[in-house]
Amino acid sequence: MTHTRTSSQQDERLVERSFLTRLLNRPELGAVAGAVVVWVFFAAIAGNRGFLSLKGAATYLEVAAELGILAVPVALLMIGGEFDLSIGSIVGAAGMTTTVLAVHFGWPLWLAIFASLVMSLSIGYFNGWMVMRTRLPSFIITLGTLFIFRGATIGITRALTGRTQLGHLNDAAGYDLAKAIFAHDFVIGNSRFAISILWWILVVILGAYILRKTQFGNWIFGVGGSQVAARQVGVPVRRVKIILFMMTAGAAWLLSTIQAVNFTGSDTLRGTGAEFEAIIAAVIGGTLLTGGYGSVIGAAFGALIFGIVKQGIVFAGVDADWFQVFMGFMLLIAVLINNYIRQKAAETRR
Repeated sequence: MTHTRTSSQQDERLVERSFLTRLLNRPELGAVAGAVVVWVFFAAIAGNRGFLSLKGAATYLEVAAELGILAVPVALLMIGGEFDLSIGSIVGAAGMTTTVLAVHFGWPLWLAIFASLVMSLSIGYFNGWMVMRTRLPSFIITLGTLFIFRGATIGITRALTGRTQLGHLNDAAGYDLAKAIFAHDFVIGNSRFAISILWWILVVILGAYILRKTQFGNWIFGVGGSQVAARQVGVPVRRVKIILFMMTAGAAWLLSTIQAVNFTGSDTLRGTGAEFEAIIAAVIGGTLLTGGYGSVIGAAFGALIFGIVKQGIVFAGVDADWFQVFMGFMLLIAVLINNYIRQKAAETRR
């Protein structure tokens, strides 16, 4: 009888320890907890000012969606051991390419959208190729292309149109279909939610599936952990990294298209700073700056925290200038929490 009771207690401890280990090993744990805490905080101080309403949810989810579309592939790239600082400039370049071709040159909108997609993927391929060819840090390569493409977008647009902003995209042939796909709102209750939220959810599901359920996802973890070891077991490191850079560029194109169609025009400075916000969302979501560890779900929750804070401050009546201060503290706190969780996870495995 005593032996049976002792064995039962040991089994329960083993089950409990196994669950705790699995929980602590989840990179997104800190981001999920952070999102809950931040939401509760703003619900308490701004709940009677519209934060808890469907309209309030629509505003912070739209902000989170636009960042989240970028944060997911950025997290995948960071897990693969690289950075892409050029995605903000690609947002501006792709959006302006679509608008200039459709409005200034009279191209059908869908042809212009396709041309901007090809351009964006080419930029992503170039970034990946340069990183692998030169073996320079991707931080340096993409910082250079950030300035190159931002400057080229401004210079070429001004030379062609005499402006840095261009509208009337809604006059282009094919706009109605593009609006239905990229800028249509759906109604829940009495509130309108941006379709970008659905695009965000789709990107998260696709990214999570790739990372956790495919061989390519294993390759991402492998090249981020050690390129040498990955090559030794047959992982095509060059191909994986180039594809990851093309994925971040493709996400930048998607966001630029959503914004261009939604606002019926483009701005050469659109996307400025988006690269750093996406990295912050990925880090808050548990992705390591050193590569080999991270989560798509965590990046999504990092973007959600960003959206809640950005709009929550407005609902609370706080000066929006304090938003960046708050996000800076959130980044530092997230890194400390993630390091603590990883240490605890390592202890439970001993």
